[in-house]
Amino acid sequence: MGGRPSSPLDKRQQQHLRGQVDTLLRNFLPCYREQLAASVLRQISRELGPREPAGCQLMRSKKLPRVREHRGPLTQLGGHPPRWQPIFCVLRGDGRLEWFSHREEYENGGHPLGSTTLTGYTVLTSQSEYVHLLDTLCPVSSGEHTQEESDPLLEMPVNFPLFLQHPFRRHLCFSAATGEAQRAWRLALQGGIRLRGTVLQRSQAPAARAFLDAVRLYRQHQGHFGDDDITLGSDAEVLTGVLMRKLLPALRDQTLPGLRGARRNRAWAWTELLDAVHAVVLAEASAGLRAFQPEKDELLSVLEKTIRPDVDQILRQRERLAGRLRVEVQRPLEACLHGKVDTQLSRVTQKLLSTMEAVLSAVQNLLAQGMDRLSRHLRGSSSGTQLRKEVYSFGEMPWDPELMQTCYREAERSQGRLRQLVVPFGFFGTRSLMFGAQDLAQQLMADAVATFLQLADQCLTTALDCTQAAQQLEKVRGRVLKKFQSDSGSVQRNFTRGWLLSIFLPFVLHQLEGSCTVELLEFEGDVLAVGSPALTVKGIYKDIVQGVLLQRIDGELKKALGASDMSCTPDGCSEAPWDQTGVGEDITSSWVMPVNCWGVGGLGMGWEGWLLVWIPGWNNIYLIS
Repeated sequence: MGGRPSSPLDKRQQQHLRGQVDTLLRNFLPCYREQLAASVLRQISRELGPREPAGCQLMRSKKLPRVREHRGPLTQLGGHPPRWQPIFCVLRGDGRLEWFSHREEYENGGHPLGSTTLTGYTVLTSQSEYVHLLDTLCPVSSGEHTQEESDPLLEMPVNFPLFLQHPFRRHLCFSAATGEAQRAWRLALQGGIRLRGTVLQRSQAPAARAFLDAVRLYRQHQGHFGDDDITLGSDAEVLTGVLMRKLLPALRDQTLPGLRGARRNRAWAWTELLDAVHAVVLAEASAGLRAFQPEKDELLSVLEKTIRPDVDQILRQRERLAGRLRVEVQRPLEACLHGKVDTQLSRVTQKLLSTMEAVLSAVQNLLAQGMDRLSRHLRGSSSGTQLRKEVYSFGEMPWDPELMQTCYREAERSQGRLRQLVVPFGFFGTRSLMFGAQDLAQQLMADAVATFLQLADQCLTTALDCTQAAQQLEKVRGRVLKKFQSDSGSVQRNFTRGWLLSIFLPFVLHQLEGSCTVELLEFEGDVLAVGSPALTVKGIYKDIVQGVLLQRIDGELKKALGASDMSCTPDGCSEAPWDQTGVGEDITSSWVMPVNCWGVGGLGMGWEGWLLVWIPGWNNIYLIS
């Protein structure tokens, strides 16, 4: 869009990029194999170790993570020269955006004009903010003559714009017809961006855990210790982002001086070149990981068979080595924590706790309003159609972007202040942190809704009239809120604990890198002698540092929260925001009753001869004649 680079990527350039991806994979896959072994050991030891009773009070929602499909007419800036053109846009439930020439093309199953996954995008709704962003992409060098620009973004002001910006991909410019449509699209797109971004973080599979650990280890080998948002996206998208960051400085130096034309046209040309590079890298990374898949599956199977029988011996040997290494690194570790971490740990802890407290409070308020609304409709004279609509809306609350925005906004509000606190420690992952808080808000809402529907199913019978049924729902409401408050305390603590570790652990490892190198080398032979791929010197060393740091973190949390309930730990309650176990199973808990009992018949509709069917897992009511 706008001016193009002087030449597209030729075959030589594409081949060069493929070579860069091959080099990345050759260096990364050994880290991945190593972390797969460590992840399998961790999973087996967790399975066989003592387990505390599960402390989560809410039942787990069986719904898969998704976004509500959104579609409607927009206009898009496209073409050469660029102009605004009407299109029909569709956001799929998996977070993929497609656009068609018109609605009929979509309804008839036609191919879209274009599509993109939303991973890594940011939504901007300010035209001036977006134009400023373009200006920063191609800054004017000192002494450069600036010419008057012909820019459709300035000549044709857009009242309700939707700019999708990505650091390595072509920007997408849309416009809605009204402010209401713009807001609906913004919320839907933000939900799709978060869904695509946290796919690995939501997974508890050993391979996913190993991949994220391998990326961090690989980047530490490259000198990047601080966590950031590079791990948002699928495995191929993450590796693509890693390589694109490495390539970006050279691409900028080689390309920007050769771009001609108005400054914003050059910015468009630059984003199109980046998009072409990104497409080649992503395709090659995807192919490389697909080629590794059979080896990975075989490796996981072999690791399971070799580690499980000897897990007790491996863990004893690991603890013996850890005890010796702990003595060697204790002095520099304590000095680092005392001098550089302890002074700020309390402030960061308080900010994370207050952020999550605000998010959870918003979720609880929204949940209570939804349950109250159902009770009011049951006590009142609502029609059967209205009651069905309310039950369905209640079941869909976790997936309603407009309703959940009140909760998500609380996570967004803290980003600025939190960034100021954590940047000195090399942490640039505040977007990932915000997404994590929003994922937890959605998870808890989904769990609470599922629990309410399940408990209501157990207590509502055909013997109850409308008033009695409403009284039963009031009791269910109280039980659900108590369960929610119990789980909220554990979620707040575990969220804060996990992110404090993500913020401070890479920083401490970086600070100790030089002072503990000799000690690690001395232990290399002892670890190799154990003969287990699940044990490495760096892995044992990281666990030692992590353990000492967690003692500091837990002490700070105890001061802030007191001796709170610790029953809902990662062992007793899955770390994954979405528990997908049981998806697709037959739903056996439901009720069927004549309409002239409570429900529609109790509201005076008099539809005798019909049956009211409520299947809680489906969050809907059905009338069957």
